Amino acid sequence: MIFITQFIYVIEGQEAVFNEFESLAIPIIAKYNGQLLMRIRPEESNFIECTIEKPYEIHLVSFATDEDFENFKQDEERKLFLHLKEKSIQSILFLKGIKL
Repeated sequence: MIFITQFIYVIEGQEAVFNEFESLAIPIIAKYNGQLLMRIRPEESNFIECTIEKPYEIHLVSFATDEDFENFKQDEERKLFLHLKEKSIQSILFLKGIKL
């Protein structure tokens, strides 16, 4: 099992486009032995200490294998709306790990 954590930084004013992308992309995760474990949109008051830019959202996703994650990224349906991701996301801090 692998775990993916993403700190997502959305372009100001493109939040609706980002939410449209998420509504289309998230259901596809399950097709590839994946699961959205958490989707957090932190408020300013949630940060105790922070030395990096505060993200718009934080996602924690699991996949059974690396291959499942790679297959998810190559999904043809998902590719049809990647333009929404490109239009709305400034950057992503991507962390990949395993449960210890």
